Formats: sequence, C-alpha cells, structure tokens
Amino acid sequence: MGGSGSAYEGIACMGIDYSYEIVVPPRNVARALTELAELAPRAGGGPLTTVTLPGGDQVLLPFTSNFRNEPVDCSDGSTLHLDTAIMFGVDDDAMREFSETSRREPDERGRLAVGYIYLAVQFTSWWHPGYVSLCFTAATTGMSLAFERSASIREVFTGLTAASGGVCCLLDTETVTWQICWLNGEPMHDTVPGSRFAAHHDLVATWPAPDGVRGGTPGRMDWTRTVSVAPVPTPVLDSRAGRSTQQSTPNTQPAD
Repeated sequence: MGGSGSAYEGIACMGIDYSYEIVVPPRNVARALTELAELAPRAGGGPLTTVTLPGGDQVLLPFTSNFRNEPVDCSDGSTLHLDTAIMFGVDDDAMREFSETSRREPDERGRLAVGYIYLAVQFTSWWHPGYVSLCFTAATTGMSLAFERSASIREVFTGLTAASGGVCCLLDTETVTWQICWLNGEPMHDTVPGSRFAAHHDLVATWPAPDGVRGGTPGRMDWTRTVSVAPVPTPVLDSRAGRSTQQSTPNTQPAD
C-alpha cells in the first residue's frame, strides 16, 4: 500500500473478522479458561461469571457472556460465548499502531488491554470430535489486522496454547488456508492446506488422540462444523481463588 498512511486505511470498510483458534483435549478446558483469566486486565474488579462445563464442573471467569454476568450452563455441551479482553505487549510496530488508533494507553508494564475479543468454546471441535476448540475472534478490522501482523499477539496465543496443554493453535485470516502457529508443543510457521499438510485431516492426524493413543480418528473431511460427540468432564478450577479438582460423571449425551 503506497503513501505514508496507516496500514489500516483502505481496509476498514471491509469488516474483516480474523481469529485465533486453540485446540485442546476436553480434560484441559477448565485449565485453558483459567489460564485465559490470568491474561485479563486487573483493573475494575467486576463480578465473576460462573460457567458450568460439561459434566457439571465449574469455573469462575472475569468476563461477561453476551455482555451479562449471569451464570452460564454449558453442561449439555452447548457452545460457550465469552466477551473477553486480553493484555498484549506494545512491543512491535503492529501493536504500536493499534495502540494509537485505539486511543488507549498501555499500562505500567507496557501492555495494552485489547477487547472485546469474542471467544466461542465449541466443546466438540469440528476439526476432530474428540477435541475442544477455543476460537478468539477480533471485534474490528483494525484488531483483525493486528492479529495478523503482531508477533506480540501471536506469542500470547501460542503461550496460552502451551499453558493449556493444547495441541494446535491456528490463525484464520478468512482465506482458504489457516496459518499454523503452534503444533504438538512447538511453535510453527506453516499453513494448512500447504506443502507439509495437503489437507486438514493430515494436520489432525499428527495430534495425539485425547486418550493418549496416537493416530486416532482423523479430522472431518467434509468441511462441516456439525457436532455429534459429547465432551468429557474437566476439573473444577477457580480462576481467581486457586485450583482444586473434583471428579464427576461423564456426560455421554450427543451434543446438539
């Protein structure tokens, strides 16, 4: 793009919605949400939202769901929607530019609260019915472009993947390919489809099955996001008060 204007100019009218997707085993969902809560801004100290996960276990989170703090029951495997804000370091050109256009000031640690970032937790991932997907979608075009351009944002999402015990982190830029950012414990710069992974099921085939047996059921090849397998329960974790575990009976009813 020529001239000296912002990289965001000329694209704002397009309304792009880029997203990061983190794929975790069902047993790690509460862990992932608790790790996410650690990335939230600390100012404000508003009420927590109680979320009931499949199997009946609960987490308390510093985010709203559909802009309300009412308890959310996802015990039937229905998709969890959260309105999140995440702290990112303002330490690259993309984040500095986003900081200027967002009219927000970094905190004393040089981090900027970015939100809303809309999180959808699909307890039966369309990639593989034995996994759970956490999809973080940017709310604005400028935020989407920062998702794509910022190494700081990428590092936060891959760090969250690692801390959550996730198997994969991908960036969706609304094209025919996904950018692979993290795979099986290692950072990665690759795409799917691409030279290494010709199709999406080739990528999924590298993931360990949720029960620990490698080479489980491959990902869906029909490109549908329909779910049919229910998730398994996760431990009880309080994002602010500490961690504890509780066993519960698995929910074996198919997801809607």
